[in-house]
Amino acid sequence: MTLRGIIDYLEVLQIAGVSDWGPFRISDEERETFRQRLGPASEVPAPPSQKISQPIATPNSDMSKRTTAAPEKDLSINDRAAELAQIAAEVAKCRKCKELAATRTQTVFGVGNPAARLVFLGEAPGADEDRQGIPFVGRAGQLLTDMIVKGMKLKREEIYICNVLRCRPPGNRNPEKTEAENCRPFLDRTLAVIRPEFICCLGAIAAQNLLGTEETIGWLRGTVHSFQGMKVVCTYHPAYLLRNPSAKAKTWEDLQLLMREMGLPVPKK
Repeated sequence: MTLRGIIDYLEVLQIAGVSDWGPFRISDEERETFRQRLGPASEVPAPPSQKISQPIATPNSDMSKRTTAAPEKDLSINDRAAELAQIAAEVAKCRKCKELAATRTQTVFGVGNPAARLVFLGEAPGADEDRQGIPFVGRAGQLLTDMIVKGMKLKREEIYICNVLRCRPPGNRNPEKTEAENCRPFLDRTLAVIRPEFICCLGAIAAQNLLGTEETIGWLRGTVHSFQGMKVVCTYHPAYLLRNPSAKAKTWEDLQLLMREMGLPVPKK
């Protein structure tokens, strides 16, 4: 890991609106001093050697055919930040999906704690996300924040948030199968770096893509699934809840299930 990698990632976080990173917070003056010492920009260093870990198959899934690259040893939070910054840089250059690359304003990678216990996984960026480069910043994003802060009593910066796709589909249409497959290596590498204990899939598309199933969200929710040793809880997407407020009660049940699995106190509502 290099000092430049840390600085670059901090700039990514700053763009993403994450302003308070405790011991990792640096001022603009300090950042410029670091850059002067480092001299001209150099290529991002190659990631450390990796090994392939076998996936854990889930019911009605084809995950036995998928493998995910995992770091060979535990990484510090600085190392994880640098690794995520490198992946984000690769995503920004990706043009595998010609339509998405041609219509996007920018890619939307992910935001949050590089060593989070919990990752929230959505389906794809919307118009607000495409404009700002940050996942879940529109009305659905505000509802997700309420779910995290008011419901789970966590801070948004404690967890990590990303999507199956890192580009906005035109008209906010559902991701196509080929698009999800093209973006899947970025998701797998992201999870391999963060190594969360828990994943919360928001909506059917996120759940189906992660778990390799065609089951509906109504069938998938209410059960703890497993992916690569991580516990997975599925619930409705915040955008769906905005259109169907009556489903909020079931989503709260799913969050309670997740909190119990995480060993968190379940507040009464």
